Amino acid sequence: MPLSTLTLFNLCCNSIMETVVHKLPSFKLLNPTSSSSHYCSSATTTRTSKSFRIGSRRRSFSISASASAVRQDNPALGSVSLGHITRPDFPILHQEVNGSRLVYLDNAATSQKPTAVLNALQNYYEAYNSNVHRGIHYLSARATDEYELARKKVAAFINASDSREIVFTKNATEAINLVAYSWGLSNLKPEDEVILTIAEHHSAIVPWQLVAQKTGAILKFASLNQDEAPDVDNLRQMFSRKTKIVVVHHVSNTLASVLPIEEIVLWAHDVGAKVLVDACQSVPHMVVNVQSLNVDFLVASSHKMCGPTGVGFLYGKSELLSAMPPFLGGGEMISDVFLDHSTYAEPPSRFEAGTPAIGEAIGLGAAIDYLSRLGMQKIHDYEIELAKYLYESLLSVPNIHVYGPAPSENVDRAALCSFNIENIHPTDIATFLDQQHGVAIRSGHHCAQPLHRHLGVNASARASLHFYNTKEDVDDFIQALNDTVNFFNSFK
Repeated sequence: MPLSTLTLFNLCCNSIMETVVHKLPSFKLLNPTSSSSHYCSSATTTRTSKSFRIGSRRRSFSISASASAVRQDNPALGSVSLGHITRPDFPILHQEVNGSRLVYLDNAATSQKPTAVLNALQNYYEAYNSNVHRGIHYLSARATDEYELARKKVAAFINASDSREIVFTKNATEAINLVAYSWGLSNLKPEDEVILTIAEHHSAIVPWQLVAQKTGAILKFASLNQDEAPDVDNLRQMFSRKTKIVVVHHVSNTLASVLPIEEIVLWAHDVGAKVLVDACQSVPHMVVNVQSLNVDFLVASSHKMCGPTGVGFLYGKSELLSAMPPFLGGGEMISDVFLDHSTYAEPPSRFEAGTPAIGEAIGLGAAIDYLSRLGMQKIHDYEIELAKYLYESLLSVPNIHVYGPAPSENVDRAALCSFNIENIHPTDIATFLDQQHGVAIRSGHHCAQPLHRHLGVNASARASLHFYNTKEDVDDFIQALNDTVNFFNSFK
């Protein structure tokens, strides 16, 4: 990986940028409608054609219906994509960044929030802000009802058999730590094995490293196959009676590959092992059914599924959660407290010590309502189409390497691409895209340093899509990326 050429870029700003016209950050809202109320879901909302020029890009969209119309499968929509239909529901997307229309392609890091979620948060704080579970007054009762309703929405969304199998956490990282410390410390002993892949997020690796240091358990990692996807055959060969838990992602946040979770669960259960699935990159983008997958634990984060930051969830089978000791101590998670000992509440309260993220959980419930109205299968089908378009478009860029398996009839990629371009640092690419074109992507190791070391690089650039993105977004990104490559190649 070459040293960052941004040093050269900055040194040349005084002279070269007089012609390149280096643009300082600026933001300008591009209101897509004549009234802010049009952002709200309304079956009667109509939209007229919009044509505008920003920077070097001109785009014309004809939006004939709001997001609610697609929820009703309106045949009059014709070829209008899900991305075009839902974009008006996301106010943040309608702005200029550095003089160009914002093209947000960093959805694997966090998703944007629809107006329905913003309204739910505002309504909570304006109308019934109160602590939950421990008050008898109206505000507390309503807050409790809405908070527990959000738990039921999460359970229904992933088809858990009971809402008591859903534990609210501050994020997926905390959820994995909860399992590692509560289940892991209680069940692992020296020479027991924890099976992972080298493509796991740091939050799925580090907690088990810490637990292994305390218990003497051994971590084993499956490698990649020739297609740069986790080697499932290698993974299966690792299973033995020593295997106690398998910790794997559903969708890789770097490779865009999808693991066969149902098969992995069968193999694990055959040797008496449990399975924890990191579903952060799958739950927001596809139908996830924990009962059909038969996973023991599954975690996800609200902020990646169009919900607020600061809340995530753990799904755990009832019999497992009931046998696990508390993770944190304090209010709410107790049954009785004495000076010399305490007794603990049943799950999920046992694992929700202290005041929870009430408004955020309610916002997550609103996000689930929004996603459910769109339909997760519809979202998935659209994103598979976008994923292929992104992958194929990137291959047109000279000297590029896109990581992960190529899409085919038998292989679906998630709607993200991590890549490197020969002799250009990924951070230079991301910086130039943002400052010169208003395109937001991510650069770095994506919390997957072991994976990047295996790939022989320190970092990569990553463009990741969601259902509110469009092929025009991809086109603008590719045009901007080619311009970026030409700029840095001009110094050679």
